[in-house]
Amino acid sequence: MTDQTMPRPVPVSVITGFLGAGKTTLLNRLLQDPLLSDSIVIVNEFGEIGLDHLFIETRDDGMILMASGCLCCTIRGDLVDTLDDLMRKRDTGKISEFQRIVIETTGLADPAPILQSLLSHPYLAARYALVGVVTLVDAVNGFSTLDHHMEAVKQVAVADRIVLTKSDLVDDASNLKHRLHALNPAAPILDVITGDATAAALIGTGPFDLASKNPDVERW
Repeated sequence: MTDQTMPRPVPVSVITGFLGAGKTTLLNRLLQDPLLSDSIVIVNEFGEIGLDHLFIETRDDGMILMASGCLCCTIRGDLVDTLDDLMRKRDTGKISEFQRIVIETTGLADPAPILQSLLSHPYLAARYALVGVVTLVDAVNGFSTLDHHMEAVKQVAVADRIVLTKSDLVDDASNLKHRLHALNPAAPILDVITGDATAAALIGTGPFDLASKNPDVERW
């Protein structure tokens, strides 16, 4: 395949955040936005996400058609295999031509291996383009989570957008915002409660730029 015929890479957004940060609620809302109507959502387990009310049809290939028009699938084996399988099905016409991928990680996931796969795997890097990492942080438990879980620190440090949730349940989130900014000065902090965390603001923020991150991110 020549450069002239190489298809444009499919943009990939990653949504991460520690347990209880509100990924289910946010993903539910994003999937109802027309911006994601021609997307595929990759989740670890359907049961963890609680999107059952958005499912309308289970297909023979294990994917689930959603009311928004998105296709949803679980990670099969590992992420590399899943993305490879999706692209080959797209190329051969077994599934319709999707325009973007949204990957939702588990709360305990270290995001570094996911990003490394997307950026350095020869085939994936040619066919997919990482365009943004969205990290959710719970305003109630954010300090404690960052203190006790290195995965949460990494999730914040790699983010292109940081989404603050449950800020209405605390008197003042300014100290937490200062800490998040110290971990990742380049990432805007959007508050769910004020309506800032829209699909347009979160999806397709890239390209992902290592140079704008804390130096530890490249080492990870």
